[in-house]
Amino acid sequence: MSNSPSAAHTATPQLRPVGTKGWLVVLPDLSSVMTWHAQLTSSPLRGQVEAIAAATTVLVLFATRADAQRARAELQNFTPAQRSASSSRNITIDVIYDGEDLAGVAEHLGISTEELIERHTQQQWTAAFGGFAPGFTYCVPMLSEDSSSSTNDGGSFEWNIPRLETPRTAVPNGAVGLAGDFSAVYPRTSPGGWQLIGRTETPMWDTHADPPALLQPGDTVTYRSVRDQATVTSTHAPAETKRPSHPRTPSRPAFTVDNPGLQSLFQDSGRQGFGDMGVNRSGAADRSSAWVANDVLGNPSASAVIENIGGITLTATTDTVVCVTGALATVTVDAAEHDLATPVLVRAGATLTIQPTSEPGSGLRHYIAARGGFIAEQVLESSSSDILSGLGPRPLEQGDALSIGRRTATASVGAAGSNPLRTTGELRCIPGPRDDWFSRQEFERFCSTDWIVTGQSNRVGLRLALPDEDESGVDNTNTPLERSHEGELASEGMVAGCVQVPPSGLPVVFLADHPVTGGYPVIATVLEEDLDIAAQLAPGQTFRFTTLNPETPEN
Repeated sequence: MSNSPSAAHTATPQLRPVGTKGWLVVLPDLSSVMTWHAQLTSSPLRGQVEAIAAATTVLVLFATRADAQRARAELQNFTPAQRSASSSRNITIDVIYDGEDLAGVAEHLGISTEELIERHTQQQWTAAFGGFAPGFTYCVPMLSEDSSSSTNDGGSFEWNIPRLETPRTAVPNGAVGLAGDFSAVYPRTSPGGWQLIGRTETPMWDTHADPPALLQPGDTVTYRSVRDQATVTSTHAPAETKRPSHPRTPSRPAFTVDNPGLQSLFQDSGRQGFGDMGVNRSGAADRSSAWVANDVLGNPSASAVIENIGGITLTATTDTVVCVTGALATVTVDAAEHDLATPVLVRAGATLTIQPTSEPGSGLRHYIAARGGFIAEQVLESSSSDILSGLGPRPLEQGDALSIGRRTATASVGAAGSNPLRTTGELRCIPGPRDDWFSRQEFERFCSTDWIVTGQSNRVGLRLALPDEDESGVDNTNTPLERSHEGELASEGMVAGCVQVPPSGLPVVFLADHPVTGGYPVIATVLEEDLDIAAQLAPGQTFRFTTLNPETPEN
């Protein structure tokens, strides 16, 4: 990056609302993004909970709607200080250059594979921003004063590598890839469309290190060609291994899993503040149901619960009090039925069974809390299972032994509560931040269409389709949405509730395990208050989007 004054000091940023608690700050270039992000990270605004950098934007999220509205004027007049190069680290990553796309990339650039390797290793790279997956860091060429890519030997050249036309379903852990002007290392096996030129054995993500991501924004990165085992060197001391900030919670066995149903996951309030590392918040998809289940039992609201789809059967190994909330179901302990949102004593040896109600509008996800809270592996201070990144405990399986915390809470078990399940036929949303990629007519059609939830939906998002009139009984003559803008949108920060529209024209509503960044335009953002409704929409259910004015406080 150039040391000359950044455009961030002279350009007026464009602010686009992201729901009611966030702003997408659109900036002229990546250098401006890095300057803004560094300042917002080191000196957060009042109420700021996250600042997620991307190619030309910074997504700034706040704790409350009032915090976001107050910050609007501050962001419009924001003047970040120039980044200091002395604060960055120098990281060298050893690479074995034997990637399956190495020859193809060299041919695209009109050079030999040997020269490609030389260019990649001579190039000085800057870690710009995280996203896509935990530990995946987008690195860009460090710029010289004339804005060309600078190298260790003083030369310069341009990078412009196309993505694969058909992304791979599985890119191996440690693969080194190129796309556009970016270079990155895949931290874990995952789908991907970058051109692969090599591999490294350097771990890019270590949950026991502090910070867990090897590369941080602003770091200078150099790739070094080796013939065998790859290592990493740094000008700074290696990351320290994290020690638990609290002793292990005392626990006791409580249940054995007889049948986990279609999916059973540990969830709590999630992990917030790690978006820069490619980690979303995750947590319970229907937060109200999880909160009520814990509240009835006198547990702290952030205690781990089981989030279940399809019903579950557990056998108690000790006397345990539980509470079930969420989707409608028949709850039995042996032969006795019990109400939802009610404390239920399960004696040792008894079997707790949750059988879903099959009627339309009954919801999708059940929440099971136990007095003392379930005890599960913690990653980044949370026991939430993130199905996109793979962080957190694995899904429950038959035969698993479940433990709960010893009863140390001061609150006592309460009376029956009210099950908070909501499954209305509409989701309220705020237009944007990229509604301008669609004509007014298309946006109105987005709101007037009866969308159906497909079977491909999961905790990452609701994948929508147009109903078949013969099957759904809904008269729908609409067609998929069409953009008014051509070309591609650079990746931008995402939140739960963002409604992306991919080239198919069929929207995706992001839920708890959404990607941190995405490259399709977001036509609207569902209100945070309605995400619990979205989480309980089952495949086959139809609904509409209703738009609200973000300036109206009573939304």
